[in-house]
Amino acid sequence: MSSREILHKMKAKAGFGTSGPGTGKGKSKMSKHITHGFHLVKGKAGHPMEDYLVSKFKQEKDKELGLFAIFDGHLGHDVASYLQDHLFENILTQHDFWTETESAVKRAYIETDDKILEQALILGRGGSTAVTAILIDGQKLVVANVGDSRAVICDNGKAKQLSIDHEPSKEKKSIEKRGGFVSNIPGDVPRVDGQLAVARAFGDKSLKMHLSSEPDVFEVEIDQHAEFIILASDGIWKVMSNQEAVDSIREIKDAQVSAKHLIEEAISKKSKDDISCIVVKFQ
Repeated sequence: MSSREILHKMKAKAGFGTSGPGTGKGKSKMSKHITHGFHLVKGKAGHPMEDYLVSKFKQEKDKELGLFAIFDGHLGHDVASYLQDHLFENILTQHDFWTETESAVKRAYIETDDKILEQALILGRGGSTAVTAILIDGQKLVVANVGDSRAVICDNGKAKQLSIDHEPSKEKKSIEKRGGFVSNIPGDVPRVDGQLAVARAFGDKSLKMHLSSEPDVFEVEIDQHAEFIILASDGIWKVMSNQEAVDSIREIKDAQVSAKHLIEEAISKKSKDDISCIVVKFQ
């Protein structure tokens, strides 16, 4: 077994999904009613798996934190792998994370992107989208994202999106203000400079003058109406609406089975992308 394979096995055991098919689950130590599960499946594209994820609980001082993230790489998986290893560390070491959470998360995203760009010769020319969720003591959820990986919460049976899909067509003015352009070729999706189908991302050094890495950040309280959250890459959202995704797993109690079922549903609807999914159940 190679050192890389050993590292991937260690990450999977710790709650880090690797760039290959994987599945796993865990639960909160503070609350027996909070569980999480994840599943990843490689798509039909000819390149290696480019998705990475984090799905785990950890103690931070006197707090229990649920750390959940989907990193959907493009033009290689090295940036997504770097984010898996470093993004949460950068967020949680911000001096004002506990007092000015939104600004701390935004700063950590931008600082992490700066470090990725500095290492472009090592990490390559590719990039990655990201959606992260930090669950604090099972009571408060902090969600941030760049790109089109998405977070959705089921609140009393209703799907509510907790992230923003950063589509080039929606941010055309800001892209043009930076000197870029948004292509709109018939039969294709809008793309930044005719290349990237998202308006915000980590990495992508050749496009960075026209891209943003600043996340949208949302904070929500987890009350008795919150049933579960879904974090997933766009391989699910291209073929399923938020409500369809929620409805398809609402009656499944096991979080891991839920994540696997969602991906199987997306594949049955002809999704061809790499797909990664995390489900966190509150009841």
